[in-house]
Amino acid sequence: MIRDIQLTDAKAVAEIYNYYIENTVVTFEETALKPEDIEERILSKKESLPWVVFEKNNEVVGYAYASEWKSRCAYKYSVESTVYLKHTEVKGGIGTQLYKELLDRLRKTEVHAVIGGIALPNEGSTKLHEKFGFEKVAQFKEVGFKFDQWVDVGYWELIL
Repeated sequence: MIRDIQLTDAKAVAEIYNYYIENTVVTFEETALKPEDIEERILSKKESLPWVVFEKNNEVVGYAYASEWKSRCAYKYSVESTVYLKHTEVKGGIGTQLYKELLDRLRKTEVHAVIGGIALPNEGSTKLHEKFGFEKVAQFKEVGFKFDQWVDVGYWELIL
């Protein structure tokens, strides 16, 4: 079941995200977050931008949200999209359901462009974005350094 995020989801979201912080290069954060950190992020989001979770058997197993792309005024119709799943749930179609819901909600707003940043290589995320019509528009080489390796970042864009 997909629903709006609640502050009480912060612990589950932190656990999902911390797996990726501690074990992968898909996020460039390097220090695990506390539930309080996630609560702050939830509270600081723009009201007009969605943040949803996927609940399975009363457990949050994934989340997706849109955030401000850049702070400059002229970027006000562009957002960055994010989706994370519990690492044991990555092949079950939950990411697709969350992304569909996120994009459907964004289409009901004034958002014009949705941008997804992907640490490369990441075949699963690349396929997910392209499934929804995102097109690769940029790739920056070796802009992240994590776990003693340089990481490229690609950007995919969807015009709504």
